[in-house]
Amino acid sequence: MEKTTVMGASGFLGVVSIILMVFCFYFTHSFFQHLKSGEVRLIKQSKIAAVIFLALSLLLPAMYNLYMYHEWMK
Repeated sequence: MEKTTVMGASGFLGVVSIILMVFCFYFTHSFFQHLKSGEVRLIKQSKIAAVIFLALSLLLPAMYNLYMYHEWMK
């Protein structure tokens, strides 16, 4: 029963990671649009949002894997 819970959490985390990556691409695209139009405030906001979503989409699975490795090695 525990293995299905672990696999379910892993699958859910994969979906969340993909959604965060899509948000990263969206804000990267909007960054280039605002860069073309020259709106400085929107350029900064979209750049920061893209970096945050990229970091979250890469760090969440890595942190989960480190946690699972720690649990399995007990």
